[in-house]
Amino acid sequence: MGKATVIPFGPQHPVLPEPLHLDLVVEDEKVIEAMPQIGFVHRGLEKLVETRDYNQFIYVAERICGICAFGHSMGYAETVEQLMGVEVPDRAQALRVMWHELSRIHSHVLWLGLAADAFGFESLFMHCWRLRERVLDIFEKTTGGRVILSVVKVGGVVRDVDDAMFAYIKQVLEGLKDEYRQIMNTLLTDASVKNRLVGVGYVSHDDAVAQSMVGPFGRASGVNYDVRMLGNGWYGKLSEFQPILSNDGDCYARVQVRCLEVLQSIDIIEEVISRMPAGDIEAKVKGNPADGAEACNVLEQPRGECYYYARGNGTKFLERMRMRTPTSQNIAGMTIALKGCDLADVNNIILTIDPCISCTER
Repeated sequence: MGKATVIPFGPQHPVLPEPLHLDLVVEDEKVIEAMPQIGFVHRGLEKLVETRDYNQFIYVAERICGICAFGHSMGYAETVEQLMGVEVPDRAQALRVMWHELSRIHSHVLWLGLAADAFGFESLFMHCWRLRERVLDIFEKTTGGRVILSVVKVGGVVRDVDDAMFAYIKQVLEGLKDEYRQIMNTLLTDASVKNRLVGVGYVSHDDAVAQSMVGPFGRASGVNYDVRMLGNGWYGKLSEFQPILSNDGDCYARVQVRCLEVLQSIDIIEEVISRMPAGDIEAKVKGNPADGAEACNVLEQPRGECYYYARGNGTKFLERMRMRTPTSQNIAGMTIALKGCDLADVNNIILTIDPCISCTER
């Protein structure tokens, strides 16, 4: 047996795109223990509720993370709407779901390209980001933005979408679906990819539950939980929703779950468009959150459950705004996935978990 050595990993790394820092206890090229260190990019965004009113803070919330930007603005707005008893029109709720699922596609396809890049699969990386551009084009045509959309407001949304644009979105998604299937099948059937992922970074169902793992990370270990199952907002009007699960619990299962979720999101968007209700896109919001009023909300971000909490104080400035992001839930599970792995597999394991340090360190 060799001598145990502590190797610092990150926060800057040539392959890993996130500023994650781990102290890896290594013995004979095997990771004995992984100890995460957080706090390198903390920005104090939640403190800004004291100087930005509840409408202005939407623009802060969606800058918590560029990839999850729309989801944060939607989750924050829904929390304040509960706080103030605002009833959002059906059409606004449906538009939010459409944009949110487009954001999920954007996030997963971007992640798939980065995962392919870690394997040295450069052609697949370029194809993934080529498909991602089509989603960003939809964002630009419907909201004016490509990453930061700024289309949500407390009470609804600020832009409507006409029938011609809905037809364009469906056309783009149909083409994207066919090309994406080819890319997904290429990755999932490649012998080299399977050799690097199958049986690597295993997390059991019991460990996933014990560590409160969420999102595709948890569902790849058989955790049957997705916030969309709760039917919040327009998700409750979908004809059917079943989360995509795997019981294998390894890196390959996590890649497979995320890949299939892209196709699921396309189906959700097509159903939302085909059943898009008519009517207003915003409700009139008057007054301020009551002093002492509290509200909480959960939303299924691309990486998993995100929890939002808000408290009012009678003014236009919130007393408190708090978010618990999916990566903060999944860091404990990540240390289990890394335990016992080869040092060369650390990058791939972390990438299949898809941590977002920008979300975690607000």
